[in-house]
Amino acid sequence: MLEEIRIRGLGVIDDAALDLAAGLTVVSGETGAGKTMIVQGLGLLTGGRADYGLVRPGVERAFVEGRLLIPADSAVAARVRDVGGDLDDDPGGAVLVVGRTLTSEGRSRAQVAGRSVPASLLAEIAEDLIAVHGQSEAQRLLRPSTQRVALDRFAGHAVAGPLARYGVVYTELSRVSRALAEVTERSREREQEAELLRIGLAEVERVEPAPGEDVTLDAELTKLEHAETLVRTARTAHAALISDPASGSDDSGAVDLVSAARRVIAGDADLDADLAALGARLTEVSMLLTDVAADLASYAESIDADPERLADAQNRKAALTGLTRAHGTDIDGVLAWADQAGRRLLELDGAGDSAETLTARRDELTAELARLAATLSEARSAAAARFGEAVAAELAGLAMPRARVEAAVAQRDDPAGLPVGDRLVAFGPAGVDDVELRLIPHPGAPPRPVQKGASGGELSRVMLAIEVVLAADDAGSTMVFDEVDAGVGGRAAVEIGRRLARLARTHQVICITHLPQVAAFADRHLVVHKADDGSVTRSGVITLDDAGRVRELSRMLAGQEESTLARGHAEELLAAAAADKARP
Repeated sequence: MLEEIRIRGLGVIDDAALDLAAGLTVVSGETGAGKTMIVQGLGLLTGGRADYGLVRPGVERAFVEGRLLIPADSAVAARVRDVGGDLDDDPGGAVLVVGRTLTSEGRSRAQVAGRSVPASLLAEIAEDLIAVHGQSEAQRLLRPSTQRVALDRFAGHAVAGPLARYGVVYTELSRVSRALAEVTERSREREQEAELLRIGLAEVERVEPAPGEDVTLDAELTKLEHAETLVRTARTAHAALISDPASGSDDSGAVDLVSAARRVIAGDADLDADLAALGARLTEVSMLLTDVAADLASYAESIDADPERLADAQNRKAALTGLTRAHGTDIDGVLAWADQAGRRLLELDGAGDSAETLTARRDELTAELARLAATLSEARSAAAARFGEAVAAELAGLAMPRARVEAAVAQRDDPAGLPVGDRLVAFGPAGVDDVELRLIPHPGAPPRPVQKGASGGELSRVMLAIEVVLAADDAGSTMVFDEVDAGVGGRAAVEIGRRLARLARTHQVICITHLPQVAAFADRHLVVHKADDGSVTRSGVITLDDAGRVRELSRMLAGQEESTLARGHAEELLAAAAADKARP
């Protein structure tokens, strides 16, 4: 229950507080006195969209605060504790304080139980506590989605259960369908990529390069191409080390010269240890030169000047060069590419399996969704008849005794739709059904959509009748009506007041009204007055006593608070309403 609302700096309201109670609270006042700002404030408290133009000129911020009494063990109380909010203890439960601040610079801040929270949390908390029905609510009833939601609420678990599962399956089907579409759209690209990979891998397999082969082959080619030069160089160096008498030259080789020097030193080595050490070193040099000479001779003999081998190496070099040029890297890079390409080709070849898996999953989900859609349609159709009868019963008490309302449940054919029965029908996140409320104003009249067959006053009464029918499942919540009686008067106005009073037996009802017939049914009557400067202050929101109610109803009836006739009529209205409320 909403115990108090405080509004500061919002529209014409400077600083005002409304003390509320259980039952039916009526708020009245002259046009422009600020009653609508009360509804706007309640909309902000329930997480509604912030309109920064509502901030009162001359002030930095507007502030709305509400104090609610909720069960201490309720889901709302648990949610508030989850976000770290503090609830005050009360004999009737727990006290929850919520607030919303708007600044003239265009910033908004929400508070729940002393904690700053997103405005969406206000909406989440208020969903089960407060329902605000502004002047545009009747227009919302014209939307097919709103009409479907009303029927679903009336149907209860018969629709809520399969609808919850339908939503899960619908979301999964959408995801799978998107994935399948992406796989299908990219199939040609994958085929082209796979073909290029196969061509590249086939070329690598044909050449069969070995790791580092290009480097090794380059070294071999250099030796083959310069074989004569290398042989000549090795033999010349060998001759410089060891003389060859057969060559006809008298020059001594380096080995001979070193050996001669070693022999000279050996003759006198015993005379001095340093000279002996030098002789030993010459012995080492002689042995090293002898080994090098032998290696040079072997190297010269090993050089292969075979033209066929040179041609083979050049051909192999050409093949390797073709690979490295095609891939812009060396042979090791080519082999690394081939390894990656092989793995990628396996992925691409497996994409067909992925498409088959996705197709099977899509078909499975489609079949389940079709079964759930059929279940939803049956449940909605069964509830539609009962819903129409219940709303018609309420309309009979709202001065529309011969009117009937029917909820038509239908589907639209769609070649790309969901297979339900023997039809393909359009579907969406809430099923395959289009729900349309139709009004039959009197017997014999054709049913017409409420947006075409109802006047403004009739539409307000249809909306109120629907709210009364749906209210049975929301006992204990707060319902706010902003001029739901617009466009009606006379007997219809009395019946609206009577229905609001009946609704107030199980709910806290707050009604903004201009009609005295409705105000007469109030359990508490608040009137809003403007101060001389055009603002509404704390003193401008008054809770009326019995005498004050007579004066206010007189003003609402005739615009003359002291008119004897108006006062008599006001007293008569109050007495009739009291007698009506006293009936069981």
